[in-house]
Amino acid sequence: MRVTALDLGTDGGANGGACEVSEATARYFEKCQEKLGLVPNVLKAYAFDDVKLRAFTDMYNDLMLGASRLSKLEREMIAVAVSSVNRCFYCLTAHGAAVRQYSGDPKLGELMVMNYRVADLSEKQRAMLDFAVKLTERPAEIVEADRQRLRDAGFSDRDIWDIASVTGFFNMSNRVAAATDMKPNEEYHSMAR
Repeated sequence: MRVTALDLGTDGGANGGACEVSEATARYFEKCQEKLGLVPNVLKAYAFDDVKLRAFTDMYNDLMLGASRLSKLEREMIAVAVSSVNRCFYCLTAHGAAVRQYSGDPKLGELMVMNYRVADLSEKQRAMLDFAVKLTERPAEIVEADRQRLRDAGFSDRDIWDIASVTGFFNMSNRVAAATDMKPNEEYHSMAR
């Protein structure tokens, strides 16, 4: 299947030109369009390589949608807190919309994008986000006391693994988005408002 950059709407992203996508990728994009009403530009940016696209989507789906004691909202909150530190326009826009959607609170989505510390969060959520931000800004300074603070807030060691994994994934994604000038889909700006 031949798909052009215009068809993919990369908007200056990693593709930058026409590329071939496999039938499997075309079907996946059709499912995204059906379920989400759009094909996220991050997926389009990976369309040049089915293996990389699959690796990205498998990891994303496992971390953000898979089994975890962290709620989908909490995982999206981590995505936004990390992306705020990294000033990732793509992820702040896309995952800020997800926070609005999962919380049902447009104001929370905006506060999370600007400064999660001023949002009305539970102590457990605040501990989770403080850890994610420290892991983003100063990973070499993470010590047992940081993990213990999460345990004291009610997180298990498996939950700490999930918090760290989501944090790591979005640090990687933020850097790829910055390096490739990835732009968010226009639709994200008006979602769940």
